[in-house]
Amino acid sequence: MNKTVICPGSFDPVTLGHLDIIKRAATMFDRVIVGVLVNSSKTPCFSIEERIEFLKEVTKDMENVEVVSFAGLLAEYCRQRNVDAIVKGLRAVSDFEYEFQMAITNKKLNPHLETIFLMADSDSMYLSSSMVKEVASMGGDISNFVPQCICSRIEKRIAKLQNKED
Repeated sequence: MNKTVICPGSFDPVTLGHLDIIKRAATMFDRVIVGVLVNSSKTPCFSIEERIEFLKEVTKDMENVEVVSFAGLLAEYCRQRNVDAIVKGLRAVSDFEYEFQMAITNKKLNPHLETIFLMADSDSMYLSSSMVKEVASMGGDISNFVPQCICSRIEKRIAKLQNKED
């Protein structure tokens, strides 16, 4: 039986924590869709195209991973793409309350859809895209937080944005 899951997120930018969850999902399921959310309530540092490019680069060796963007309701997108479950990483108890609400909402909207929570690895439990952007904006080293192959591009973009604000 082929099982398809989706790992949704804004990935602005993708972190080692995100990559860990994607890799683990790819070993457990037949097909993993990494869904980059188009969220009009957020102003991202990186365009949808850049985030997709980063994700494709860091998942290029994972044959069962597909990177896409989508807008609208996740539950509806999952119905259209025959997705069996949503995979979400949890860093702390504070993540759980929000993700639990989202899981219940998605289940109400699409009763066939399950949500699976994976605990963040202890090395990335503290890690978020916001924290990466904060550290980079102050000139800090983010090489332990993001995939090495995209680190310099992330640093350059955030430095460029920081210079515009000064």
